[in-house]
Amino acid sequence: MPNDLSAISPYTATGGALSIAANRISYCLNLHGPSVAVDTACSSSLVAVHLACTSLWNGECPLALAGGVNVIIGVMPFVSFSRSAMLSPDGRCKAFDARANGFVRGEGVGVVALKPLAAALAGNPIYAVIRGTGVNQDGRTDGISMPSASAQAELVRETCRHAGVLPSQVHYVEAHGTGTAVGDPIEARALGTALGAECDGQGPCVIGSVKTNIGHLEGAAGIAGLIKTALLLKHGQIPPSLHFKNPNPHIDFEKLNLRVAQALESCPNGGEPLIANVNSFGFGGTNAHAVLQAMPNGQHQRRPARKRRSSARACLLSISARSDESLRGSCRNTRLFFRLAVR
Repeated sequence: MPNDLSAISPYTATGGALSIAANRISYCLNLHGPSVAVDTACSSSLVAVHLACTSLWNGECPLALAGGVNVIIGVMPFVSFSRSAMLSPDGRCKAFDARANGFVRGEGVGVVALKPLAAALAGNPIYAVIRGTGVNQDGRTDGISMPSASAQAELVRETCRHAGVLPSQVHYVEAHGTGTAVGDPIEARALGTALGAECDGQGPCVIGSVKTNIGHLEGAAGIAGLIKTALLLKHGQIPPSLHFKNPNPHIDFEKLNLRVAQALESCPNGGEPLIANVNSFGFGGTNAHAVLQAMPNGQHQRRPARKRRSSARACLLSISARSDESLRGSCRNTRLFFRLAVR
């Protein structure tokens, strides 16, 4: 309890401070590059990806880890979101659908390893290439949690310019897609203005939302969308956005030149590498966007043969815990991790 002074221990400060979430990873892995915890609400993890890419482009580090996590451990957000009519009463996220009645809270964690392309080609499997990222702010709107279509559209255009990509080249956008009455029409208008209108004559720009599968991971929502998009580009297939039956009447899909993916479909197999974007925004007004590109055919296979070591090399791994039971649990988890990691 906040007023229970006896519950305060030497670990209270380092266990509860937001900054320590990123710093502890750097501490455990002995990382020396920028170590930053980001809180921009729902766009946090995509903003973290933007900062990580910027560090790589600026030469601050040769490799970056960016991710997000959401764990539901308190009742306050549920009560607040419910009283704000933001949550779906039937527990289904129906992004861009006429029946959309709110988002669904979800738990999850995602992390991506990022390297400059030349370094990654030297010996890593590559799921996708991040060509550009961007972040901006809504400024003053009708309410602090009210998104801005014009700010989002400008960010999409600016990020495409930074990535050297024409809006007409973007085939798919992983939208924020919360399934709320206010957010969906505003985001669709932004994406249609910045991208759909530029695809005239080439078919509509396809949009979807992973929130229809796993719910809204809040601070980790952006990284979930990025991972989905990277997998989409690697496998060349667009998965359906669930629970979409009738288009939201407040979204003019035809005029905006957008459509929602409703079934598994193959990406176009043209001469140019496929481009897919990720859009995210926080309820405080911080928007984030990323432009991804599929690897050209065969390039992701360019991995040098692994050299066989002449002799096995033993390493010492130290594991500590505050009790015997916790120590045994940590050992079991570590053993499972290494089994998964070497396959």
